[in-house]
Amino acid sequence: MVHILVMPRQGNTVESCIIGEYKVKEGDAVGPDTVVCVVETDKATFEIPAGAGGTVLKILYQAGDDVPVLRPILVVGNPGESWEEALTPAAAGAESVREAAVPAAAPAADRDIPVVKKGEDGRIASSPRARVLAQKEAVDLVALSGAGPEGRIIEADVAAAAARRGPLTAAAKEALREKGTGVADGVRGTGLGGRITAGDVLSQQPASAEAGRPPDAKAPGAVSAVLPSGQGAVTETPIKGIRKLIAERMLKSLAESAQLTLQSSAPAARMQELRARMKGEGEALGLSKVTVNDLILFAVSRVLPRYPFMNAHKIGDVLRTFERVHLGMAVDTPRGLMVPVIRNANLLSLGQISAEAKRLAAAAQGGTISPDELSGSTFTVTNLGSLGVNSFTPILNAPEVGILGVGGIELKPVAAPLAAPTAGPETRGFDFEPHIAFSLTINHQVVDGAPGARFLKALGEAVANMDLWLING
Repeated sequence: MVHILVMPRQGNTVESCIIGEYKVKEGDAVGPDTVVCVVETDKATFEIPAGAGGTVLKILYQAGDDVPVLRPILVVGNPGESWEEALTPAAAGAESVREAAVPAAAPAADRDIPVVKKGEDGRIASSPRARVLAQKEAVDLVALSGAGPEGRIIEADVAAAAARRGPLTAAAKEALREKGTGVADGVRGTGLGGRITAGDVLSQQPASAEAGRPPDAKAPGAVSAVLPSGQGAVTETPIKGIRKLIAERMLKSLAESAQLTLQSSAPAARMQELRARMKGEGEALGLSKVTVNDLILFAVSRVLPRYPFMNAHKIGDVLRTFERVHLGMAVDTPRGLMVPVIRNANLLSLGQISAEAKRLAAAAQGGTISPDELSGSTFTVTNLGSLGVNSFTPILNAPEVGILGVGGIELKPVAAPLAAPTAGPETRGFDFEPHIAFSLTINHQVVDGAPGARFLKALGEAVANMDLWLING
């Protein structure tokens, strides 16, 4: 029996995936668990199993194609079976199956695709091939100038327009066809590799004029970079995929919020002693693998509910506060920065937070994490202490209003009494005690400096008395 493998849905916010590579070719024998391809979203990569045993009869998309979720990508069956019949609407039970799997044939007659009208001025002259390509690529003919005889729009005009606007996801093309319009000038794609998504199409909010400029065009007065001579080899690496997405999100975060960073430190002696005890004696309690970062996550999850204005999102002119803490934690991965979310962290024990943090970090670094596990955080913690960083300026994970940066642990001088003589005033000296550094960035649009400082002070006190907070739960 023929089995149609469709692009699986990778979370509620993912509308399409890019096929990275195929692990099989047509004619190969596969089992239900055989990985047939690797697909990529803007957050992670996923291996797709065949789902059924048999022979690969047909691969419907090429590596590099952007495929909407729930669309057929591959057909498995017995040798000699017809994959074409399996993809017919009657056999598949869905009218969209064949449309997605097999490129649409050209219309039998010119009348099948109507000539577009330009407002009330009459019809726009366009060739049948131009209209076929315009429908396929969701290009609005109204906005085009024709290079054909007497200004007739030809296929090359449509192809050039599609190239100028940048790549679209398949879902974005469908949205444009439904709206009967094209992409507005300057709309910036937020999808993988800068692709314009259906959400971008529906919002149709143009970016700056620079963002809509074709890649080869130069801004007025722009100066081309001149490479120095005699400096050895130069490597140019395109910024694309998740790296491009991270760059755009960081810039957008800074552009749309008033970010202020507060620096402080907290005594870490008790926390270090507690960590040492857990490592040596906590096997029976499941706490031997608890890290300093886990203890910080635990402390943040307990302090945040007392300062609800920090556990919040700013969305437009609305501040949305949350009862529960969905704690984001920044993870360095081979594909770039990811922020998996420990959900309901304020309801979890230290052991549960530690286990969940390790599971999510491993999944993010391995590229197997679910997109749903990378969204919905209400506050984020990012730790660079293990890399020798003492203080830094974390960038808000919008729409959150706060992010905590954790630095290294260093010895700091603190006042301490010395042994006083039998007579005379008491003298004082200094001891050196370990302190952990904190950098708290807040959105000053909704969180003032003093309230942010109070939260940071309370967190420092919780860390300084970590053993008592663990007892209190």
